[in-house]
Amino acid sequence: MHRRALLETTLAAVLATALSAEEKRPRRILLRSSWQTVNIGDIAHTPGVLALLEQYLPDAEVRLWPSSVADGVEAMLRRRFPKLVIALSAEEKRAALAECDFLLHGSGPSLVGQKEVARWHDETGKPFGVYGITQGKPDAATAALLSAARFVFFRDSVSLKSAQEAGVKAPIMAFGPDGAFACDLTNDQNALAFMAANGLEAGRFLCCIPRLRYTPYWLIRRTTMTADMEKRHERNEQLKEHDHAPLREAICQIVRGTDLKVLLCPEDQSQMAVGREMLLNKLPDDVRAKVVWREKYWLTDEAVSTYTRSAGLFGLEMHSPILCIGHGIPAIVCRFAEQTSKGFMWRDIGLDDWLFDMDNEDEVARVVPAVLALAKDPAAARAKAEAARERVREHQRRTMGVLAESLRLP
Repeated sequence: MHRRALLETTLAAVLATALSAEEKRPRRILLRSSWQTVNIGDIAHTPGVLALLEQYLPDAEVRLWPSSVADGVEAMLRRRFPKLVIALSAEEKRAALAECDFLLHGSGPSLVGQKEVARWHDETGKPFGVYGITQGKPDAATAALLSAARFVFFRDSVSLKSAQEAGVKAPIMAFGPDGAFACDLTNDQNALAFMAANGLEAGRFLCCIPRLRYTPYWLIRRTTMTADMEKRHERNEQLKEHDHAPLREAICQIVRGTDLKVLLCPEDQSQMAVGREMLLNKLPDDVRAKVVWREKYWLTDEAVSTYTRSAGLFGLEMHSPILCIGHGIPAIVCRFAEQTSKGFMWRDIGLDDWLFDMDNEDEVARVVPAVLALAKDPAAARAKAEAARERVREHQRRTMGVLAESLRLP
């Protein structure tokens, strides 16, 4: 009896120690993100969320489940996050499913990783959350999966309302900034070399981003055009002059009315050609002399190092403005219906005056005056950008607090 009692006591002690160790070990987060590499904004989602996890949950172990980290992106991520584990093989993904405690779906234009989130939910039964997505009206399957999340943060209030009206019932649903706001990648060496080679001085130039209504992936990926792609191409051709004319006029007024230069730069791999065709080649000679056209695509780290040395940014894209505001740099967003509702996040962070609807001619008429005001009063513009950044940071603190609470063992 004494021996049996001793064995039972010993076993109980071993189990208690094991449970204690399990409770005390670092939480393991599986980040489903990194959707593609042809757009510096899609790249920026991942390092932004990783930076937030590093700041607010420094003891957590993070594994990344990417769609793609090609084209130099993997090396860039590893330079900034040397401890990051990237699950690339099927075996590494199975291990992540088994060993991680929580799946976090990163920012994106929708629930991009829905298939993988559903797999996590069905196979493991462990908790998950969604961090900073845009969402149109969800279908039944998407609504059910979102409802099963511990939390869903939408990066614009329009998406939040859409989900609520569709009956999504996650315990916590609220506005939560796109993870890219926190992206702190840098490549000062490349940025400074490019600036020096092109006569760009810190604080003495504005960045301008062109864009077609639909991203021409058929050109980027060199695929045969489908009937749907043909329709998108026709729409691009129909409105490209309308959409870029205000940007050209703003460039002209900046060059002629201030001492600033303008850098035409891309957010995706198609926009170097668009910038040359629709902006650079149509500028008067006296203006073109003070405009720099970036001929080659760049990665997010070099873009951030360039944006943070500029006086601000304007154009037809969304994530370069996000990267700017995340560092307190002024940024004006011109949006249109084809871009979904993501642009409305500018209203959610107090930048209504820097958001313009290119489908509304009254708002189109206000683009040039807004850009010129930013250029002529950089101190006021910088203060406005800093205020927006602090609003974003307040939301980041709140949303990371929700994630921290969700990581507690039941």
